[in-house]
Amino acid sequence: MGMLDDVKKWTEKQATSLSEGVKKFKNKKFLEATVAGCAMVAFADGSVKPEEKAKMAGFIQRDESLKVFDMNEVIDTFEKIVKGFEFDLQIGKAEALRTIGKIKKNSEEARLLVRVCCAVGTSDGDFSEAEKSVVREICTELELNPAEFGLASASGASAATKSKDGALPDWMQKK
Repeated sequence: MGMLDDVKKWTEKQATSLSEGVKKFKNKKFLEATVAGCAMVAFADGSVKPEEKAKMAGFIQRDESLKVFDMNEVIDTFEKIVKGFEFDLQIGKAEALRTIGKIKKNSEEARLLVRVCCAVGTSDGDFSEAEKSVVREICTELELNPAEFGLASASGASAATKSKDGALPDWMQKK
């Protein structure tokens, strides 16, 4: 029986490993989009607060489809996106939105991403107008209505990229 038990354990281990591999492959786009969205919101005021990074990490560790990813890989991806913003805000934003746009065909994932971004925005106790503006822009990229998430704006869709006075959000302005 010992050898049979060993074979059974080995088979179960291989099945688990395969299942985790499939989950990673299937959800890599969602992970990358979530990290990109969280990075955009976290950087909305020009700097990333520890609470914002922790909120994103907590979500990834709790989500069934994402917890199979190595947290070091997640943090590395997050920091790479933030460095893109630090290098050039417009290019960093374009790259982040391109990554986010890859999930727009899956409305369930797109809506979950927006909710996570809202949670990151409120993680420091202040969901600023700059952060809301970024989430509106993410909604636009995902072809979702910001009002569905309590982010309606008096100036409509243009609020995703410009404030009421026509200026770019603080996070997009060079300092």
